[in-house]
Amino acid sequence: MRDDGHVKSVVMDAAEIERSLTRIAHQILETNHGATDVALVGIVTRGDLLAQRLAAKIKEIEGVDVAQGSLDISFYRDDYLTSLAPEVHSTHIPFDVTGRTIVLVDDVLYTGRTIRAALDALMDLGRPSSIQLAVLVDRGHRELPIRADFVGKNVPSSHDENVRLFLEESDGISAVEIMDIQPGGRAGSAPLGGE
Repeated sequence: MRDDGHVKSVVMDAAEIERSLTRIAHQILETNHGATDVALVGIVTRGDLLAQRLAAKIKEIEGVDVAQGSLDISFYRDDYLTSLAPEVHSTHIPFDVTGRTIVLVDDVLYTGRTIRAALDALMDLGRPSSIQLAVLVDRGHRELPIRADFVGKNVPSSHDENVRLFLEESDGISAVEIMDIQPGGRAGSAPLGGE
């Protein structure tokens, strides 16, 4: 049972998530005139799972294996020093980012601070020819001038709500839910396993 807030509504179910990812895959291919020199880099923890799904869809559509990696931004976040125990994952990018078109993939775009941290982390690895942003959900409330190039769904929400993606691979269910933030809680990604 999830203890992170009362679920107010389910704004995307598994089928809607899949349709959105198929559309985003087509848009990435159309924008970049195919998959040549395109690489998908997912922001852990759920952005990398979405990047894996997008890579599979691009293979279905275009018949090519697109380069794919995962990016941990724990030490690039502007709240890193105020977090007592940041959850550290690993960055795995098995290709040179220099000269490539990198599509950063994340689950929910909110203030833009996660993407700013991801840009810093990515630039430490090399100099891409361009960086594009794909998100499953854009919930608004930007604090930084960051805009997604590819969006699955715009979900208006208030600051006292959380918009969370749950995926079959990590949570046993695929859905995007809006829930109330518990007192003392904060907006953010769902813990792995939906706990």
